[in-house]
Amino acid sequence: MKVGGAHGKGLVRATRARIVGGSGWAANPHESTSEAAVEASKFGSLEDGTAIDLYVLKNARGSSAKIITYGATLTELWVKDRSGKLGDIVLGFDNLQGYLGKHPWLGATVGRVANRIANGKFTLDGKEYSLEINDPPHSLHSGSKDLSRVVWKAKPVHERNGATVRFTYDSPEGDGGFPGRLLVMVLYRLTDDNELHLEYTAKTDKATPVNLTNHSYFNLNGNQNVLNEVLQLNAEKYTPVDATLIPTGQIAPVAGTPLDFTHATAIGAHIAEMKGNPGGYDHNFVLAPETGKLKLAARVFDESSGRQMEVWTTEPGVQFYSGNFLDGSITGKRGVVYGKYSGFCLETQHFPNAVNQPAFPSVILRPPAIYSTQTIYKFSVH
Repeated sequence: MKVGGAHGKGLVRATRARIVGGSGWAANPHESTSEAAVEASKFGSLEDGTAIDLYVLKNARGSSAKIITYGATLTELWVKDRSGKLGDIVLGFDNLQGYLGKHPWLGATVGRVANRIANGKFTLDGKEYSLEINDPPHSLHSGSKDLSRVVWKAKPVHERNGATVRFTYDSPEGDGGFPGRLLVMVLYRLTDDNELHLEYTAKTDKATPVNLTNHSYFNLNGNQNVLNEVLQLNAEKYTPVDATLIPTGQIAPVAGTPLDFTHATAIGAHIAEMKGNPGGYDHNFVLAPETGKLKLAARVFDESSGRQMEVWTTEPGVQFYSGNFLDGSITGKRGVVYGKYSGFCLETQHFPNAVNQPAFPSVILRPPAIYSTQTIYKFSVH
């Protein structure tokens, strides 16, 4: 696919202040809006002429989130540091062409089933299904044409105390090899409390696995890597993996291992002890068992900027990934080359390969049940 067109206009709801954007850190760090707002413009178009729109959510504190309809992808997230200076804290691209090319799901909504499915196969109600093997020998994030590679419909939602856009996609029967038609909704809400809410719902006409997440890579300091950022995970256990990063089915304690982040620990403190190729973290951590209840999963603090991010979720697990596979082959926003450890992911989720592990929390959605999960990224300065 090729990209045509340029950024256009198309205001949905105006504010009295401009959108935060452009290149580099914000020129006027103290500029803010008087109220939360949504603005829309054209981000580009596909080779067939399909327009890709950009929605900007902005709150009364001057924070902003930018999401495009291609993949319901979070492209920018601007929050202030302790001095009041705005910075973009997620990895991504300046234009649509970057998102159309090969990249590791930067900022994307992924599914139908996030994470790995062993050998790209599962059996449901006596029938075996085969998926694309895009991470040999397994299927990762449902293949190369998952929900991150489709055009979603978007509609701003008027709410108090927040700027909100609802993204929807109708995934047909057999899409990606999965059974059932799946109607998916992802709601992005940026509140005046500096919280970015992601709410996922889905319904199907036939039993099918569903496990949706957001694949943003965070970097709270704007520096070359995230190794000095301090992470605390509210997880005393994790799911060990084999040499191909598929869970073995066990649930093991993190105590005494380099995966112990139950106390605030720099991401790089024990990363050299992770012997797996290419070295680093790419593991599912087991959260409190109350699936469906909103709970604090993780907290990350960057001393240099004073930024802190908390991750709250209703999901039973979170995949902590330290950007091990970033190899310098991707040039992102503002010409920055993304090398190893340039960003970290905290992907709230059900466990990897749960569709083949009956002891894991189930990912099977059966009609008329509705899939519903929530994740909140909460920002503050210290």
